[in-house]
Amino acid sequence: MTAKPQVRFLDRTTPPHILTLILMAGLGALSLNVFLPSLPSMAAYFGVDYTVMQLSVSLYLAATALVQVLVGPISDRYGRRSVMLWAIGIFTLASIGTLAAPTYSFFLVCRLIQAVIATSLALSRAVVRDMVPQDQAASMIGYVTMGMSVVPMIGPVIGGALDQAFGWRASFAMLAIGGAALFALVLADMGETATRREGGLRAQAAGYPELLTSQRFWGYCLGSAFASGAFFAYLGGAPFVGTQVFGMAPATLGFFFGAPAVGYLVGNGISGRFSVRIGINRMMLLGASVTICGMGLLAVLTLAGVITIPVFFGLMTTVGLGNGILLPSANAGMLSVRPDLAGSASGLGGAFMIGGGAALSALAGVVLTESSGPLPLVLLMLATSVCALLMALWVIRRARIVGA
Repeated sequence: MTAKPQVRFLDRTTPPHILTLILMAGLGALSLNVFLPSLPSMAAYFGVDYTVMQLSVSLYLAATALVQVLVGPISDRYGRRSVMLWAIGIFTLASIGTLAAPTYSFFLVCRLIQAVIATSLALSRAVVRDMVPQDQAASMIGYVTMGMSVVPMIGPVIGGALDQAFGWRASFAMLAIGGAALFALVLADMGETATRREGGLRAQAAGYPELLTSQRFWGYCLGSAFASGAFFAYLGGAPFVGTQVFGMAPATLGFFFGAPAVGYLVGNGISGRFSVRIGINRMMLLGASVTICGMGLLAVLTLAGVITIPVFFGLMTTVGLGNGILLPSANAGMLSVRPDLAGSASGLGGAFMIGGGAALSALAGVVLTESSGPLPLVLLMLATSVCALLMALWVIRRARIVGA
């Protein structure tokens, strides 16, 4: 990362700058949530119910899970750089397709193809693990995702403002432009970090049993999935709560919607500073505890009838704070069980995280009604946070048994 810029373009073995990794992961996060404030207006435009329009969120998350399962082992075998470039190119074309969509079905197909950008979420973590050891990886992943958290924090704000000024297509035009710019950056800056493996994917799969039978791997993997599940439930339910329960306009919803990202930014900063000193297992425990405290308090206030826009969205910052502390350490842990399969581990872990998120996002949309208020969403988020805490305790117990 010390090479001169004019040399970096020609040197395909030089690791990327951390800013490149931040922007890679950031575009994936932006694609997920920038258009959420526009869901009601998009449903009206295409003439479909809100629950049908929400499939562009839940099915996208499911497609994202599938992409990460496939792209992990492919990148372990063929390298991170070429896989990343192909993914960004396809994403950019799909983003252009959403702009020209004449029907909801056409839009949904293009939207699902956009899920290929999930490659950036998996490979940004795998590249970090290629470059540094476990505890340092947790710290570096924390800084990478700290920068990434700025994107979802401002994404809904920008998306809501664009919708109000130019209509829902403006958000997807921004994604297309962002994809083209990221392609140019990765082409110029991202050298190959993975060690090229001999043999095909079948030969590579011989190492999978050690990864897939590791209780530590599944503890880290499920801990990450449950923790992020609270956030994905929020993604699926908060637009409904904001518009139908609180009667918020798209721009106002976009402003408040980024509340968890504020906490995520702070949590990632804490992770980057203290992961090496405290250790990844205790950081997981701390992060889960923070989220449980916040959601527990919100549940009590909701039952007591003390529920307002500032209270609801304000306490949602604890979800971001807890995840910002927990997720970098959980990700570093799962990537360190078999460092030579970091791409596969990152992809599989990301698939569980996103796949579970798709289910919880859809579930949040089902359980919420105008008469129920936000309570079902809050309880769902509290339950997944408790499961994350149990996974943190599990990996701590396994570490003591094996003497790690």
